Amino acid sequence: MSLLVETRDLHKRFGGIHAVRGVSLKVHRGEVLGFLGPNGAGKTTTMRMITGFLEATVGSAWVDGVNVALDPLRAKTRMGYLPEGAPCYPDMRVEEFLAFIARARGFRGADLQARVERSIEAVNLTLVRKQTFETLSKGYRRRTGIAQALLHDPPVLIMDEPTDGLDPNQKFEVRALIRRLGKERAVILSTHLLEEVEAVCTRAVIINRGVVVFDGTPTAMDALAPASVKVNRLDHVFRQLTTSEVSGGRA
Repeated sequence: MSLLVETRDLHKRFGGIHAVRGVSLKVHRGEVLGFLGPNGAGKTTTMRMITGFLEATVGSAWVDGVNVALDPLRAKTRMGYLPEGAPCYPDMRVEEFLAFIARARGFRGADLQARVERSIEAVNLTLVRKQTFETLSKGYRRRTGIAQALLHDPPVLIMDEPTDGLDPNQKFEVRALIRRLGKERAVILSTHLLEEVEAVCTRAVIINRGVVVFDGTPTAMDALAPASVKVNRLDHVFRQLTTSEVSGGRA
């Protein structure tokens, strides 16, 4: 498997707050990595450094062999990014927004239109393609965000809470889409849901207080919170990791 995402000793400080403390990751083609952690653990900050949205205080990130800090525009052509909240222009129709993003990425003419149509079909936006963003449900807003991340067919997808706000049927559809996309890409997604990692991911990474405390298979992670723990299974995992001995920053 080819290496598509790599971070080396990423740190991020916001004044006196040390939000990310030496995160090093490698993600290969064919991997779907679930990035978990409690609120404020550093998940979103790490993802923003990988995408180039935030500059690292210390450390480096590469996407498909391109250094994000040294060649940010080229790096961004190699990734699709769904940010937290799926921001969009409220008065744009769905198809207009996707065409706008496609133009911003340099596509024109028939190629542009084909990419818009393919993205609309991939995430099932046909029924709302003429609606403005401000009239969409939260679920369709997330779908529109995923569609824009797919327009340029990138080898890397980075998604912050991709199923947030979706109903059970929509979650099922989006998770199936992510599994399909992950077969030929490297996918990093943040989530608060253990069942999402179990349903979608080939690998799980847990971060706590800016430090990676677990990196392994969903099966190994699930062993920390067996099915008998019916409530707050993720909280149970965090307690297990933070109260047990951690070697080299990993369980």
